[in-house]
Amino acid sequence: MSIKYYIGTAGWSYKDWVPNFYPKNQSAGFDWLQFYSHYFNCVEVNSTYYTYVSPKIVEGWIKKVQNNDDFVFHIKLHQDFTHKRKFDEQNIKAVRYNLDLLKKSERLGGLLVQFPYSFAFDGASVQHIQMIKDIFSDVSCFVEVRHSSWRNNRALEFFKLNDLTLCTIDQPQIGQAIPFEPIVTNDKAYIRFHGRNVEAWKKSLSNFGKEQTYEEQSSRYSYLYSPGELVEIAQKIKSIESKVKEINVIMNNHPKGDAVANAFELIHLLVRKDSYGEERIKIEMPETIIKAYERLKEIITN
Repeated sequence: MSIKYYIGTAGWSYKDWVPNFYPKNQSAGFDWLQFYSHYFNCVEVNSTYYTYVSPKIVEGWIKKVQNNDDFVFHIKLHQDFTHKRKFDEQNIKAVRYNLDLLKKSERLGGLLVQFPYSFAFDGASVQHIQMIKDIFSDVSCFVEVRHSSWRNNRALEFFKLNDLTLCTIDQPQIGQAIPFEPIVTNDKAYIRFHGRNVEAWKKSLSNFGKEQTYEEQSSRYSYLYSPGELVEIAQKIKSIESKVKEINVIMNNHPKGDAVANAFELIHLLVRKDSYGEERIKIEMPETIIKAYERLKEIITN
């Protein structure tokens, strides 16, 4: 099987993952990223969307994952580039320095360039993506657009010509939201799962711009995919295996650790066995997650 899978979650530093993933009793030297990287081979870093992270922090990440040769970081581009669309040379240098640190240590997966739902397809939007690609031309760029206006041949040709990966996203189908359908535009796929909590998503949209607590902000991502949904999802992902070299699967339904449970289940469905049904890998899971999600026991026994 020549296809390479990277399966993980959007972020790792969530207090509500204790005790469902991280143990309740932690030693003084216990580190969340170190623990996380023992079980997964990638993570999507979301903090870089909100702040320009210190290079020392990035160096710390690299040291913490040294026991997993396979582990990569996908970096989410700062909102200055995607939502505010106002940035300067210093902003570029701040992002570039950290990307270079990760590249040098062979820990960089790619750059997630996520745009809001309001970022519809038109000439100006295409030019803006082109500018970002030109700035970060030596990095794999995974572009997430959420408006269905991007589902046209002109847009897809633009992505293909510029070696851009069009993100596949799964989210509640509200308004002109882009549907879940893997579309290949280069030799990599990047698939993000936001959950299917329709009511919480609608409420979140109505509260946009208002001050909200962490729980209120996160509620729209509160969703545990069912085994049936995951089987259907896995079939759609497998349908593009012959068209790409690498598939990245990121679970963003993070509240309470649902993303972790679903990530393990997708590893089981997508990677554990080869096309002949022979076991390729053994899935290792901590007792914490099995205790919190009893259906994961089936992964061990099957």
